Amino acid sequence: MANQAPNTCSNDNGRPEVTESVTRGVVRFLMDLGFAPLTELPLTNGRRVDVLGLDRRGKAVIVEVKSSVADYRADTKWREYLDYCEEFYFAVDAAFPRDILDAPDSLPDVAGLIIADAYGADIVRPAAVRPVNAARRKTLTLKMARAGAQRLSARMIGRLG
Repeated sequence: MANQAPNTCSNDNGRPEVTESVTRGVVRFLMDLGFAPLTELPLTNGRRVDVLGLDRRGKAVIVEVKSSVADYRADTKWREYLDYCEEFYFAVDAAFPRDILDAPDSLPDVAGLIIADAYGADIVRPAAVRPVNAARRKTLTLKMARAGAQRLSARMIGRLG
């Protein structure tokens, strides 16, 4: 997690500790699966994803962290992430009411579900796999590489000065 920016999600509706814990677990989980994750990455469409992970082959996974039922229900932007990833997930903590997510038409068919805490995560519902446009994948990969390098450099400068 040395190259991760602090999670400053504004979508936590007053529950930043849940957002932080779930995000940390998702990042650890993605790293265990061989992904290189970054948090709070802006996309070319002006949106910012909570977590984006790329594997060695360039497969992109986006995870949108939800800290409360209100946060989950209020999210209308998540569909704008779909063109940027092969798999899309919502991630919640174990206290999130599963009956809401298991209700018919609650969780979109395209979205997977991850349950996470600060120490790790599990996929409880796989995401649908969809192709990503090659040009968009290249742009996303370059954007992620630059953001990661800039964050690492900023930390390095902070340590030196």
